[in-house]
Amino acid sequence: MIMKLDEYKNKVLGCWMGKNIGGTLGAPFECKRGVFEFDFYTQEMSGEPLPNDDLDLQLVWLNAVEKYGRGTNSAILGEYWLSFITPNWSEYGAGKNNMRMGIVPPLSGYINNNNKDSCGAFIRSEIWACLSPGHPEIAVEYAYEDAIVDHSREGVYGEVFFAALQSAAFVETDKYKLIDIGLSYIPDNCGVTKGIKAVIKCYSTGLDWKQARITILNEVPGSFGMLGGYENREPEVNVPIGPMGYDAPSNVAITILGWLYGEDDFGRSLCIAAGCGEDSDCTGATLGAILGIIKGFEGIPEKWIKPLGRNIKTISINLCDGGISVPKTVDELTERVIRQTPIFLGSQFCDTVNVEKGFNIYMNDSSNLINSPRHINSYASYNFLDKISRQPFCVSYDFTLFNVVLDYCDEPKVKDSQAKKFKLKIENNMRIQQWLTIRWFLPEGWIISPSIETCLLLEQYHGNIGRAEVEFEIIPINLNQAKFDLVIELSSNGRLSKGLIPVVLFNYM
Repeated sequence: MIMKLDEYKNKVLGCWMGKNIGGTLGAPFECKRGVFEFDFYTQEMSGEPLPNDDLDLQLVWLNAVEKYGRGTNSAILGEYWLSFITPNWSEYGAGKNNMRMGIVPPLSGYINNNNKDSCGAFIRSEIWACLSPGHPEIAVEYAYEDAIVDHSREGVYGEVFFAALQSAAFVETDKYKLIDIGLSYIPDNCGVTKGIKAVIKCYSTGLDWKQARITILNEVPGSFGMLGGYENREPEVNVPIGPMGYDAPSNVAITILGWLYGEDDFGRSLCIAAGCGEDSDCTGATLGAILGIIKGFEGIPEKWIKPLGRNIKTISINLCDGGISVPKTVDELTERVIRQTPIFLGSQFCDTVNVEKGFNIYMNDSSNLINSPRHINSYASYNFLDKISRQPFCVSYDFTLFNVVLDYCDEPKVKDSQAKKFKLKIENNMRIQQWLTIRWFLPEGWIISPSIETCLLLEQYHGNIGRAEVEFEIIPINLNQAKFDLVIELSSNGRLSKGLIPVVLFNYM
């Protein structure tokens, strides 16, 4: 399927405008539990949207993409996070705190993070979808790299789900097909999937949206709405309070609830989603972005745009130290995004990089949007579900000659004289065999098996990709400090480059 620049631009602009509308609409009901009924903005509007971290964070990611392009990964996003994102609350603060200690993604999104399953990642999905229109297989790779910085498991699944769905929405408009596409990229047995399927069942069996809301909060109980609670209203006896921080499943499901029960009416859809309370600015903003992509900017009713205008207001970005440029309007944001799209898609999916003269985007047709194993060669295939299952203990490193996954096997914790296991999974980037030397640099007195230096043959399967795996066991001796910085050095015989992998371990309770 081919999309012309004008149509693509209209959908990207619709995405960001819908994001601003939904976030502003839902903001008054954030952190509240209960049912709220309204049909328009409930606050005084001054011709500008409310600032919202849902959009703020993606403006920072845009700056990373403008510098690093397709090379953008969790390590780069982590550095941008530490440099330019100001909040230290909840999962944002946990991720930052971990990274300051040298804990890298995806461990940074997991360790000591009570909000790892919360909503702060799925609100950032749009930039990856807009950079990869009609290519959810690309969008999910970057959504994953983004989410693992400060989330794990359900928090990651939420962003991956929406990135796939929103990317596919540039091609497909059928709600159920889009939901199936998003679900194909996350595990069948996760909470996000459970919540979404509960909503679909409620809608198909004729329950109203208020009953569907109660069903969601029973199927995948969350606690976000209890941060503010019922505010002098009678508590609901049939709505449980879920574990602290387990909020992505219910809020993703509420977003879908608004979409289904709104029945293609832009305003009604957003009012229903936001009217369910909980993380209402996020549910409203994400649904607004989805509808904005499907309908395009021109399909959003003017009555929803006029009170806000087209400016962007920020709240969570460090602008004092310089180093990034923040778009002032949704129009500027749209222009900057579409200038990066040919780079993200490459010549295979985009026929020119001259934005002024226009370009065509070659998107997957609707039958090729569902996740499926991708054939690499006669001996290997790739399925995104395999990658997403590696979190939270597997850290990826890409080098010129080979790629490496370091599996910590569990938390990066050591105890005196107790064995700690690691696995190295290595993939050959070259169509030649390689002898690798793997050397560990350890504190004095620590014991490692099979040995501190090991040789490994990396096959190439007659011109195809070779893979190898090796397991190590380390026994720390006489722990006399809180933090230990180890290094693994990988080198290929007769080649220039080396791969250096930092390993951070902690002696903590």
